[in-house]
Amino acid sequence: MSDGSRAGVRDGATTVGSLHHVDLTVADFRRSKEFYAQVLPLMGFTRLPKELGAVAWQGQTIIAIQPAKTEEKDRGHSRSAPGLHHLAFRAPTRAAVDELHTRLIALGITILDPPAEYPYTPGYYAVFFADPDGIKLEYVHSPALG
Repeated sequence: MSDGSRAGVRDGATTVGSLHHVDLTVADFRRSKEFYAQVLPLMGFTRLPKELGAVAWQGQTIIAIQPAKTEEKDRGHSRSAPGLHHLAFRAPTRAAVDELHTRLIALGITILDPPAEYPYTPGYYAVFFADPDGIKLEYVHSPALG
């Protein structure tokens, strides 16, 4: 490229190796919309204004939800089947993980594993919780992985 730019770099921000968006299909759109509207802002996401059969929140990655087809909505999510196992969100500090845990409990959200240090990398500290469809979500502070 004659302007000195490289593939994957635009306006000084690296895009190679990063996610643009994640779309989740949900059984009960209204219930999941309420859940994500409560939880995602606690992790720094902002609701995007457009809604075309889906709703989305912007962080460093866009997270969107869309309704399942009527004939598919009763299938349920399984972390053991091919597909998404869980979705992990980056926390700035251990204290942020603890704060989110407190807020999730106050909202009545299902906690799968409370905040703890896990042996994945040094200092890996996370809380695991579930969305209304049983999708496992994680909020993690991992200084070793940046």
